This record gives sequence, structure tokens and C-alpha cells, in this order.
Amino acid sequence: MSDQIIKFLAHNQKISVICANTTKLAEKARKTHDLSPVVTAAFGRMLTITAIMGTEMKSTKDKLTVQIKGNGPIEMMVATTNNFPKVKGYVANPQIDMPLNEFGKLDVGGAVGYEGYINVIKDIGLKDPYIGISPLTSGEIADDFANYFVNSEQRNSAVALGVLVDKNGVKSAGGYLINPMPDATEEEISQVEQAIFQAGAISKMLDSQLSLQEIAQKITGDENVEIIEENIIPVYQCDCSKEHMADGLATIGKEELQDMIETEGQAELVCHFCNEKYQFSKQELENLVKKIDKN
Repeated sequence: MSDQIIKFLAHNQKISVICANTTKLAEKARKTHDLSPVVTAAFGRMLTITAIMGTEMKSTKDKLTVQIKGNGPIEMMVATTNNFPKVKGYVANPQIDMPLNEFGKLDVGGAVGYEGYINVIKDIGLKDPYIGISPLTSGEIADDFANYFVNSEQRNSAVALGVLVDKNGVKSAGGYLINPMPDATEEEISQVEQAIFQAGAISKMLDSQLSLQEIAQKITGDENVEIIEENIIPVYQCDCSKEHMADGLATIGKEELQDMIETEGQAELVCHFCNEKYQFSKQELENLVKKIDKN
């Protein structure tokens, strides 16, 4: 099954649902950063909700950045996306290992930490970006984002995120975001809550080869869910380039560059998001210094 995000409306257009399959995206992130199983599970969940939130932005120029900083050994995870969504990110400590939790599952909460915060920055073309901050409640990420949506965006949400990992890598990954419209009745909301409880884990539904439409039907209890947007393909893709890296190198200043030329005679920069290495020769560094002088 290919990675995909589909938007639905359920219960006579009173319940908004976004469902995502991000299996390939999570696997590419695992390979790119050589992630341990528990970090794969944590980072895969974060990339999934970032991709889902990216689809809610209107313009291709809009940019979303999500940071999770907790007191667990992962320490920090960062993800960014546009509305395509092209997602990229990095993890402070990609190789940590943890004992399984009391349920015999990967201890994502322990790895992320139970104290800390989610920081969301939405650059949507306004004078100042929107910044929302919400405390971590469990470190399991889905609960933390449900809490974020209530606290920072004043919308009650049901969030599910899951990454199933085996010895070969990511077996399935995905998630969903459900929001009741203002005219949704208590009865309709209650019906959705019961359906979510009965549906089970999103990663298991995906692993059982359920389509996103079948998942939307299960989690809403509505067989007549309406597709409002499909063919949204989330990808893990970095937009770094040597030109971008050169611009970054120039920001360290003329004196630092001159010192680099004299002591090292070259420079190597590594992109945080994709681990691509960029080499700069002595001549290229000298050209950067000349560029700074001109400006």
C-alpha cells in the first residue's frame, strides 16, 4: 500500500477526518538517520502528525515546524513540512535503546520523556509566525498533540499515531486526526468516541491492509464517509543544496572563514535533515570571503 493522506467528512459533514499512511516515509527517515527501533517509533509518529498538519495549510509557501523537547534520552526531535507535504526532520539522539514498557511494547513515552513541551511554528505569510507551545502529557506523542490542539488551537481533537517496527524496519506507520464541526451533536461525538475505542490501533489496521477509507469508516462508525480530498502523497524529502549550505557558511562571518582557510584549507558541512555531506575547497571558501566583502 502506498503512502497517502485522505481527507473525509463523516456524519453528514459534521465530523472532519484526516487519515494518513506514512509507512514509506517513516522507513526512509529510519534509514536516513539510522534510527533505533524505539526512536523510529517516536520519530515516525512525529513525522506523521507533522505531515497531517501540513495538509491543513493553504499555500505552497507556508511552512510548519514542530519541535518536541522532552526529559527522556531522545532529548529533542524536529520536523518541518510545507503543505505538499514534503517532510524532513532530525533527532538529537537517534540510537538510544530502551527496555520494553509494561505492556511489552516499545517505550516511546520513556524515550521522549514525560516532561517537556511541544513547540509548533506556522509561517503562513503573516507579519509574524504563529507560535504554539503545549506541555508534554505522556511522551506518547498522540496524546500530547491532542492536548496541544485543545490548549493552543482551541479545538477538541482525537489523534492516533502508530509505527509498527520489526527486525526489517517499519512494517506500517500512519495516523489520523478527527475534529468535530461546531454543529456536531453530543450523540455524534459519542458515536465517534465509541467507534475509536472499538477500532483499535492505527498501525494494526494498516498492517491488516485496511484502506484509509475503511479506517475512516471504522473510527467514525459511519459507513458513508465522504472523501473531500485525496491523492495527497506525503514524502520524506530534504531540500538542502550546496547553495543553501554556502549561504549558511557565510553567516559565520569573514574572520571565522579566514581562520578556516588558514587552519583547515577546506570545510565539510553535513545536513541535519538528510546527512548529505557538502565539501568546500579553499578556493570556494575564499570566494565566499570575497562575496562578503562585496556586500
